[in-house]
Parts: sequence; C-alpha cells; structure tokens
Amino acid sequence: MASVSLKTIIDKMKLTNLTPELDIKKIRIIQPDINRPALQLAGYYEHFEATRLQVIGFVEYTYMESFSDKEKEKMYRELLSFDIPGVVFCRDLAPDPIFLKIAVEEKVPVLMTKKSTSVFMAEIIRWLNVKLAPCISIHGVLVDVYGVGVLITGESGIGKSETAIELIKRGHRLVSDDAVELRRVSEETLIGTSPDITRHFIEMRGVGIIDVKTLYGVSSVRETQTIDLVIKLEEWDKDSEYDRFGLEEEYTEYLGNKIVCHRIPIRPGRNLAVICESAAVNHRQKQMGYNAAQELYNRVQNSLARRRSDDDDDDED
Repeated sequence: MASVSLKTIIDKMKLTNLTPELDIKKIRIIQPDINRPALQLAGYYEHFEATRLQVIGFVEYTYMESFSDKEKEKMYRELLSFDIPGVVFCRDLAPDPIFLKIAVEEKVPVLMTKKSTSVFMAEIIRWLNVKLAPCISIHGVLVDVYGVGVLITGESGIGKSETAIELIKRGHRLVSDDAVELRRVSEETLIGTSPDITRHFIEMRGVGIIDVKTLYGVSSVRETQTIDLVIKLEEWDKDSEYDRFGLEEEYTEYLGNKIVCHRIPIRPGRNLAVICESAAVNHRQKQMGYNAAQELYNRVQNSLARRRSDDDDDDED
C-alpha cells in the first residue's frame, strides 16, 4: 500500500511542528482524505476515521475555546486517545497548553499552518491524491507536445527516444524516457512522471546517455504531465489494416482508465516527430469540438445527397 511520511508532508506544506519532542519518522499517511473532527469534539465517534490527518479550523477552534479547562481535558483526551497521525491547526491558530500536553502524552504530533482551512485542505488533498494514487511503471517515452501529454510506446529500439529528441529540438518538453510511472489520480486522469534515477536523461543507442536539461535547458523538461494520447509505434506490416480516416477512436487501457491510442506504422522516410505533433494538435482540436474526419464524412454525404437530388430532377424532366 502506498504511503507518505508525515515528515514529507511537513516539508511540502511548510507546516510548523509544535511537538518537536515526538519522533515522527515512522508515522505515515495511507489515504488522501482529510477529516475535520467537529462531530468528534462534540462526542460523536461513530465512523471516525482516525487514520486521516485531522484539521482544526476556525469553527472547531472557537468551539474548543468555549469550554472550561476540565471539560477541555476530557474532550482532548478522548479525541487524542485514537491512533491519529497528526493534527493540523490552520490560520495560525495556536492550540492551548492543555491540548499540547495531552498530545505529547498520547504521542500525537501537532502541526500548524498560516493558510486558511479550505485552502490548506484543497492543496493537501490534491497532493496526496497524486502521491497515494495507484501506480504502475511502463516502458515508453512521455513528452509534452503543445500541452498534450503524448505517451510513445513500442518495442525496444523502434525509435521512441529518437522521436523524443526531435520533439525536444522542436520546442516540446520531455517528462520521462524509457520508464514512465503512471498514477491514476481519478477515473478520468492519469499522471505520468519519471523515476528519480532517470529523470531528464535519454538513452540513444550508438550515442549513449544524454542529459536533456543540461543540453537544451530547463524549458525542455517538466516533472509531471497528464496522459492524453498514446502513440504506439510498430513495424510496417503490409498485411495489417491501419486507420486512414479516424472516424472511430481506438483506446488503450491503463489502471482502468481508457486513453485514445494511435497505431503508427514505421517506414523509412516517415518523420515521426511531425506525426506526433499532428496527432497532438488533432487531439486538441477534437477536444475543442472539431473532428476533421467527421467534417470530411459530412461533406461526402452532402455531396452524394446533392447528386441524388440532381439525378431525381433530371428523371422528372
């Protein structure tokens, strides 16, 4: 099961640790959901998700402040007796000494951020959704072409890396070469990243390893990219049928998500970078509501309809 250390979250979200005496090295978050324990502070603990980060906003804070010290101690001890990975106070709202004392006793880290509750929750949920999403690693090259995430796949040695280099020279950006880590962040979205060890590197047979960021600058690379289009390179087979019109989309599936896929046959003289650019732009155009293949089909149908109409008029004469 994927998990993220609490230390990583503190560094990423720039949180202040109010309980530095506690050892947080082994504390890990295993789900992206966040809980605001308003009902728990009121005494309702049915269906309480203690494994989530607990966030205290202005409403919860003012509610806690309305009680006497004796009532606070009872309330806090009941809440913090659960195996909670951490409690985050938003808006720079400082917890009272009683809360901190019980938190240290129960070994529950207490953190603080200056961000508003809604902003902090939106940011951390989005980030955790990516970090904790189901993940697989596939063989391919991921390139950002005109803002479209193009995943180039195919057998080893077919020319994926060479195509990526040509695309980079034409102003597009590399995300990953050889191995691409895919994360399913939602039912509609796949995010692609590069393994840390090979980030920004491309392997070209006969040349060796190329550092794209060093050779072409920081504008030639990016860390992550949504997977919008898959281009599968394959050797030309005269007996195979290839789509020449594109009226019906073909799809491939990763982690349960369907992605539009084009099979591109490889023959001498074909400029694969231009083909990838054209496929990316055409995909964007379809997303914006215009389908060139459908437009051609409509023109042909209209032309045939006019001819039939002219033939009927001639017969009547």
